[in-house]
Order: sequence, then structure tokens, then C-alpha cells
Amino acid sequence: MTVHETDALAKTTRINMLFDFYAQLLTEKQQTFLKYYFHDDYSLGEIAAEFDISRQAVYEHVKRAEAVLENCESKLNLLAKHESAERWLNRLDELAERLADHGDIRAELQAIAHGLRGEGLVGT
Repeated sequence: MTVHETDALAKTTRINMLFDFYAQLLTEKQQTFLKYYFHDDYSLGEIAAEFDISRQAVYEHVKRAEAVLENCESKLNLLAKHESAERWLNRLDELAERLADHGDIRAELQAIAHGLRGEGLVGT
């Protein structure tokens, strides 16, 4: 995989995750175009043909929507908080696994991690 492909994949992943947190703050058209472009991997030309508008108009909608998502994240940090919580939960899981000889503590740590994920406080 080239550096360009790796960067494109990282960007797509980030936009999709931001979309999960902030989609409701976008217009319906922005949501649709982002879904087509980042989730369904349509080209700008394919989206333009689907909606009978110019490729440039699609590009502008997508760029504006990306800016809204990044602006929301810069103010609310929901994705950053989610990723941080996931890192902590993964550390908790790792610690629980290392405590194989202490079944009661291990089970309790696993229950805590499972509970946090189950309560919707952190995604999986």
C-alpha cells in the first residue's frame, strides 16, 4: 500500500467516525454525499451523475461537510474522547488477561470493561 493510499484510508476512516458522532449536524444533502463518497466509495463524478449536478458542486458539498465535521470535533472532541476511552478499556482488558491466576480480580476487571461498553459509554 502506498503512502497516498494509506493517507486516503486514514482520512476515510476518520471522516466515517466523525460522521458517526456528528451526522445530525449536517444538512441532508451533506449527509447523503458523504455517505456516497466515504462510505460507499462513489467517485465525485458518479455522485454528480446520480444527482444531475456538476462534479464541482459535489466536491464543494463534500468539502463543506468535512469542514463542519472537523469544526465540531475541534469544539466537542467526542471522537478524541471515544478513542481515549477505548485505549483505556483495551489496557483494562490486557491487565485482566494477565491476571489469569487471580480469577476473581480478572473477572471483575472484565465485567467493568464489559459494563462500560454495554452502557454505551464507549463503543467497541
